[in-house]
Amino acid sequence: MYAFTLERPATVADAAKLAAAGGKLLAGGQTLLASMKLRLSAPEQLVDLGAIKELVGIRKEGNAFVIGAMTRHLDVGANAEIKAAYPALAWLADHIGDRQVRAMGTIGGSLANNDPAACYPSAVLGSGATVITSKREIAADDFFQGLFTTALEEDELITAVRFPIPKRAAYEKLRQKASNFPLVGVFVTQGDSGVRVAVTGAGNGVFRHKGLEEALAKSFTPEAAAGVKIDSSDLNSDLHASAAYRANLINVLTQRAVKKALG
Repeated sequence: MYAFTLERPATVADAAKLAAAGGKLLAGGQTLLASMKLRLSAPEQLVDLGAIKELVGIRKEGNAFVIGAMTRHLDVGANAEIKAAYPALAWLADHIGDRQVRAMGTIGGSLANNDPAACYPSAVLGSGATVITSKREIAADDFFQGLFTTALEEDELITAVRFPIPKRAAYEKLRQKASNFPLVGVFVTQGDSGVRVAVTGAGNGVFRHKGLEEALAKSFTPEAAAGVKIDSSDLNSDLHASAAYRANLINVLTQRAVKKALG
């Protein structure tokens, strides 16, 4: 490693000040520390959010769960209330990466990084969740803005995420064996505001699929999803899978997710 300074603020306000001055925020470190080791990132100052107690925790507010930004994947996956009321969200958290990643990785870090193949962005977008920051509240549809890009400003921290609890939901993914990231992941919800289908791993960031949403709004069945043609023209093609293969995966995984959601 190379020389850098490490700050451990105790409040969100202090962390925001350090970020505004150029400090690099450190949550779980599952992406940042690896990037630093490879010299892909070389911050002069790290701002460790681990000492800010207000960023950790899970609570139920009405028909929603509010999850603190520094809450670990392992804690979300093991939470009894989430497992009972929103099992799809608990299942997703409990199947991110491997146990070491789940023990260190945080929801806030995952969302702020916005890796195009991360699991959590699909849950946030698929749930129609709200990202709560040190400055404002941002709807999921406005938060994700493409490859590793979000609506966050430089001195803005994610403090929590509010997940409305849907009537039905499920997450399905096909893992890329070497990295454990999803080659494609699909998060499906059915709630009072309709059906949402969020796809990760297939394109330039997480996205909603309108065709699948419209079909499932008419008939929430695997057969309805099977009848939707997935356009592969804007999907990723790499050494792991072609765009056409990812298009087929979106359709197949949506069918499986709907079947799982129906119980």
